Amino acid sequence: MLEAALAQLFGEGVKVTGAGRTDAGVHASGQVVSLATAANFPFEKLTLALNAMLPPDLSVREAAIVEPEFSARFSARERTYVYAILNRPQPSALLARHAWHVSRPLDLDAMLAAAAALVGEHDFRAFSSALPEQSSVRTVRRLEIERHDELLRIEIAADGFLHHMVRTIVGTLAECGQGRRPPAAIAAALEARERAAAGATAPASGLCLAGVRYAGGYDSYAEPPPFGPGRARRLDGERAFP
Repeated sequence: MLEAALAQLFGEGVKVTGAGRTDAGVHASGQVVSLATAANFPFEKLTLALNAMLPPDLSVREAAIVEPEFSARFSARERTYVYAILNRPQPSALLARHAWHVSRPLDLDAMLAAAAALVGEHDFRAFSSALPEQSSVRTVRRLEIERHDELLRIEIAADGFLHHMVRTIVGTLAECGQGRRPPAAIAAALEARERAAAGATAPASGLCLAGVRYAGGYDSYAEPPPFGPGRARRLDGERAFP
């Protein structure tokens, strides 16, 4: 839909590059895309023009002209995903599209103890459904788990992610929180480097690409719907594209 709208505005075929993958059912509050065009278009009006053409479930927050070598995908320094778990006996019709309903109580302390082993540089092949052609080593820079009443908020920031990596991490942490696995199971799965050593893959509905960080201080982060109004944050207080 975005490429079609851009093609209509620019009068030429357009191919966009996204900063991060979003499987079917996964959301994005801080996705970044880049494209190249020779169109003579008043780019200060691009955001307004696109939002007038896009469907209700897709919107553009801002647009800017960047250096030709910039790539939303390859210029990214860090990506942040947020996963929402609704932890109560009853499901929620309103949150069904944005949170994974887990009816059994989750032990936050057990999940935090398990998550500690994931921070740092590791081979995450046990937490991926499809391995890349090159290295499966990634660096998780931040993994936070917080309880907000009946919602659990899991934030994971890394230099890159494997296919289904976040969802498999969340699924394994949930099993630790339910007492089905000990917290040490996370470290054991990393050591085993086999998919069978980790837990189930959590549903797509709870996952959101919340932000992408670039050189120069620009961070596209916006809080996902279950936790906030989509507010943006900047690392250094200044808006600056690379």
